[in-house]
Amino acid sequence: MTQPLRAADVLARRLYEAGCRHAFGMPGGEVLTLVDALVKAGIEFHLAKHENAAGFMGEGIHHSDGAPAILVATLGPGALNGVNVVANAHQDRVPMLVLTGCVDAAEEQSYTHQVLDHRAVFAPITKATFRLDAEAADLIADKAVAIATQPRNGPVHIDVPISVADRPARERSARRAPAAPSQPDRATLAQALSWLSEATRPLAIIGLDALQEQAAPAIRAFLEAQQIPFVTTYKAKGILPEGHPLCLGGAGLSPLADSHLLPLVQQADLILGLGYDPIEMRPGWRNIWQPDQQRMIDITPEANLHYMHQASLALVCALTPTLQALTPDRPAPAKWACDSPAGVQSALAEAFPQDDDWGPAGVIAQCRNSLPATTLATADSGAHRILLSQMWQCMEPRQLIQSSGLCTMGCAVPMAVGRKLANPDRPVVSFSGDTGFLMVAGDLATAAELGVAPIFVVFVDASLALIDLKQRQRQLPNAGVDLARHDFAAIGRAFGGNGATVRNRRDLDKALQEALASDRFTVIAAEIEPGGYDGRI
Repeated sequence: MTQPLRAADVLARRLYEAGCRHAFGMPGGEVLTLVDALVKAGIEFHLAKHENAAGFMGEGIHHSDGAPAILVATLGPGALNGVNVVANAHQDRVPMLVLTGCVDAAEEQSYTHQVLDHRAVFAPITKATFRLDAEAADLIADKAVAIATQPRNGPVHIDVPISVADRPARERSARRAPAAPSQPDRATLAQALSWLSEATRPLAIIGLDALQEQAAPAIRAFLEAQQIPFVTTYKAKGILPEGHPLCLGGAGLSPLADSHLLPLVQQADLILGLGYDPIEMRPGWRNIWQPDQQRMIDITPEANLHYMHQASLALVCALTPTLQALTPDRPAPAKWACDSPAGVQSALAEAFPQDDDWGPAGVIAQCRNSLPATTLATADSGAHRILLSQMWQCMEPRQLIQSSGLCTMGCAVPMAVGRKLANPDRPVVSFSGDTGFLMVAGDLATAAELGVAPIFVVFVDASLALIDLKQRQRQLPNAGVDLARHDFAAIGRAFGGNGATVRNRRDLDKALQEALASDRFTVIAAEIEPGGYDGRI
């Protein structure tokens, strides 16, 4: 006998329709109907050990299948445990459905245990927040998916009252039609084409919006036809292969890289922002050009409200049709007669060498040499991430994922679990500092329970290296930045994985080869000396 649809079923079925096949969380009694509905809809529910890690596992899946991430949390402390990853999804433009259980409206008038206003909590860090209603469950579900996935992507919260989840609901077939991609009017295109034809030193900055629009083919055709060198933000690394002759690498948080890149930006007579969202960039990128003195064309899906920079010509439109309209039939003449971009490429290669015997740069270089070119990587926040983002070449979009908007710690391990779950046939490696790893070590248990085998590389220097560096640069006394040296390899073994401690490149290569051959996850503790990032980032 066919069971009548519940409001939770209607919601779950819409998420399945949106491509969701995995949900992560920590259930409480208030979300049991919701979990049941997700499973019945064909969405597998995975138990994480913390809601924050659950959300990052969902993000790892998203970067592989493109579907919105799903985070499930019970009321009160469960919902609040997810605040960090939801804020990260908001700043890092990750489509995410945040499903929280709550008590019924009448119940909360006289019952206070664990009861708080979830919607008030999540409103500042989501694109929208709803309270599920049985009569409008299908509309709320469709709105939530549409809002989460339209540019710029982000999280949407749905509070699900206990009794509403179980109430009968109907499923209507109406869906909002996706908006057609837009492009500028003829006069604006003509202005942009005129500036492109006059430019002798053009430079492009490619950002996160281009990645979300999947605009790589149009960008490549445009840049190659116009002969324009380009920089990417950290999230946009690999949108064109980083071995491309026009590629100047990634930019975002490295003063050392900026010392070479920013002078080139200031030499340019035309700057193009191609889906450039400056939320990833350090303050050194704020207002580095004057639009009344340097021409700047900004192509973004939303109007500029950030004021990190201004444009001479601001186009709020889709990248692909716009760039197609700006791409000439014949290649343009070579640009940059002074050969400055080639000089910057050489200077960056010298600034971030691959031949260190050991230390953080040696660890990164050896991992890049030992692991296959198809490896998917995740990076936690810290000094190692800045160095990694400059050294780790990506040949495809999303080959290296990280938190570069919110820049939170504790994301790399769970994102690697999600990536490996979605890509079991590809190597997956995460890079964490020792403190960031300890924040989420409990979810090694989740990796073991899921039967996935990512490689977790931990930079062990017993220090909050980036904060220690800043403290020393300010000549402040050492305080609050040191920790003990723990046995990270033993932690890996204790949770059912492999563990190795390495102190040189030869032993690291051996550990990586063994990890690639194993059907269990591996924790590799790379012990390095404190201060290894001095002068390197």
